[in-house]
Amino acid sequence: MLVKTFGSAVHGINATTITIEVSVSQGVNFYLVGLPDSAVKESQQRIDSALRTHGYKIPGKKIVINMAPADIRKEGSAYDLPLAIGVLAASELMKYGTLGDYLIMGELSLDGSVQKIKGILPIAIQARKEGFKGFILPRANAREAAVVNNLDIYGVENIKEVIDFFNGEHELEKTIIDTREEFLANVNNYDIDFADVRGQENVKRALEIAAAGGHNIIMIGPPGAGKTMLSKRLPTIIPPLTLHEALETTKIHSVAGKIDTETSLMTKRPFRSPHHTISDVALVGGGGFPQPGEISLAHNGVLFLDELPEFQRSVLEVMRQPLEDRVITISRAKFTVEYPASFMLVASMNPCPCGYYNHPEKECVCAPGSIQRYLNKISGPLLDRIDIHVEVVPVSYDKLSEIKPAESSSHIRERVIFAREIQSKRFENAENIYCNAQMSSKQIREYCTIDSAGQLLLKKAMEKLGLSARAYDRILKVSRTIADLENKENIQAYHLAEAIQYRSLDRSGWGN
Repeated sequence: MLVKTFGSAVHGINATTITIEVSVSQGVNFYLVGLPDSAVKESQQRIDSALRTHGYKIPGKKIVINMAPADIRKEGSAYDLPLAIGVLAASELMKYGTLGDYLIMGELSLDGSVQKIKGILPIAIQARKEGFKGFILPRANAREAAVVNNLDIYGVENIKEVIDFFNGEHELEKTIIDTREEFLANVNNYDIDFADVRGQENVKRALEIAAAGGHNIIMIGPPGAGKTMLSKRLPTIIPPLTLHEALETTKIHSVAGKIDTETSLMTKRPFRSPHHTISDVALVGGGGFPQPGEISLAHNGVLFLDELPEFQRSVLEVMRQPLEDRVITISRAKFTVEYPASFMLVASMNPCPCGYYNHPEKECVCAPGSIQRYLNKISGPLLDRIDIHVEVVPVSYDKLSEIKPAESSSHIRERVIFAREIQSKRFENAENIYCNAQMSSKQIREYCTIDSAGQLLLKKAMEKLGLSARAYDRILKVSRTIADLENKENIQAYHLAEAIQYRSLDRSGWGN
């Protein structure tokens, strides 16, 4: 007898429905075809043990299972449950009348329990798109899938619940989530705040500009000056995620298996802080079975690289293209996957190997030339792609001991949101452009016009600092953001002057 069940395969952040055709006929042997990997082929032993635990068994007949489309590679153990249900239905050991209405996914343990799997959200979105009535999946994944409306989500603990459901002997409980209510309840819930930071007003100003325009930023200063503390608080002043951004971000983390059982939807902007020993594949994504890297996990959020010169140069250089295109493409011989990578890069570094160059109190003990060699670990093309360079100096005791509270993140965020609203109106007819940092050369010419005084100032800065054409564009983008924060229609000379001072790490500037 021939029976069809339905599963799904995830490639990139999108899913493809897999039709599992099970034929049971006279004869012997078990055949599994349709380009399954080793984990899928091993499912026979897991299925056999799980069924025996609950009083069923794989019949001693010829079983042929085809996973169509047969040219797409099927990976992982998430097909155990639909394969097992298909075998039982084709053997007429359970009813199968409504099987075609449901998409089924789950990994089986030897005792028949159903284990958590990856990539649930894109699978649920595709199931709704293709008109399935419901989705049967591990209970640990149910809340994650329930953010998709117009699709019945049934979380199960073991295979017996699924068999009894199709036999009409047991009703499965639907998992229902009010997506909008849950999103709004947690969207601004942060444990940290800029009010915790004493002093560093110039750095806070630079971070505010970076958040308002979506600009990349690098901070340079001695150990203990507050670079990491300030960086961790940046997400608290970036405008909250929209519901669309939250779904997009959750999809990526779902594919990577980073969603816990209590989370249905990511409501905070991601903050990723990889260690400097990270490989280039772990940063940009890839591997034998391509997975999102740190730059994709930071999509719609912040990627923080602490101690930037300590990262391998090859690791830093692979970020050049994603910083410009905001997408990473991973190519293999038979397929290509694309992961979004629209993130804010925040980096920090010491000014020299000992960490005390330019320190107001401690003396630098580095050998002559070592400071420039240390800075040269970061290539000019990468620095060009970082819009804002700011020096962080140690905080004095008087500032640290102040009782007066510093400005809170909520107040700073209000100004940032105001500037972003101006940018939203500006780019409402532009595709995939939401903030000043994403402007193209054509849009820079259109929206970043400057007067003759500004032209003269910028010309002198270009000549004195030896800035590149890309740095020229970055200065104009930052100037546009500073003007937006002041609600000014035109860029003034003092906006340009402030933006120029944020290019201190260019090769003819700091450290020479």
